[in-house]
Amino acid sequence: MSSDVNIPRATGRSLLRQWESASVDSVWLRPGDWYTPAAEALVEALDARLDTAPAAYRLGQARASVGVGITEAIDDMAVLFRSAGYESAPIRSIRSLCEGWTEGDSATQIATQMHDPESGLGTADYLVQRLAEVYGAAERKGLRVPDTHALVMVDVSVEDSDPWQRMARNAAVGQALTGAYGTGYPMSRLSDGLYAVLVERGAGLGMGIAELRDHIGDKAVQMRVANLVRQPPRVWIESLPTTHRYAHELVESLQR
Repeated sequence: MSSDVNIPRATGRSLLRQWESASVDSVWLRPGDWYTPAAEALVEALDARLDTAPAAYRLGQARASVGVGITEAIDDMAVLFRSAGYESAPIRSIRSLCEGWTEGDSATQIATQMHDPESGLGTADYLVQRLAEVYGAAERKGLRVPDTHALVMVDVSVEDSDPWQRMARNAAVGQALTGAYGTGYPMSRLSDGLYAVLVERGAGLGMGIAELRDHIGDKAVQMRVANLVRQPPRVWIESLPTTHRYAHELVESLQR
């Protein structure tokens, strides 16, 4: 631990720098990700002799959001209070830090469940959630989802067991779908090589299927993964059922 840990009366920016230095020297695992505005807010509250619990709560959220463990977060905050001349951090602030960390960790887990890192698209859970929004909006407007929306399904799966080939295939198709539809269209990877796009029904829906098939094939060639993709890709329109419950069951059945 650095020699300036117990120097009292450090204030403001100097205390923030002292805290960071002491923490990195003693308890922090990755020096490059220590700073967060929440840390500065906690220093400001401590320096102004305000209740530090609210700022500690936000710090806990920030630490969890970047994958910092709860023990590391507690040890880090303890360094701050020692750097400011206190024997230890107040129990109330420690409790708030832990509560914030728990909420932040849960939010991170939920976000992870909604995002597929290989394709950059959403997951099946994400699609189910967006379908719930569509069904809710349709009910409020007196509309039937089977008449207004559908799923465009894309299947490019081929037989292989190489994880690197799988990731390359999913990345290529993810980019192809994003390029074809742009923002505003819920898209997800349901399983390896199988993808779904939630679209509104319209006169051009059927005609766009052939264009999408060609676009995916061209993207696979461009990214040099054509040999990893079904040729030609299988693209079809999947009708949606009358209720969200059945839509959820449909998504689950498509994943098998």
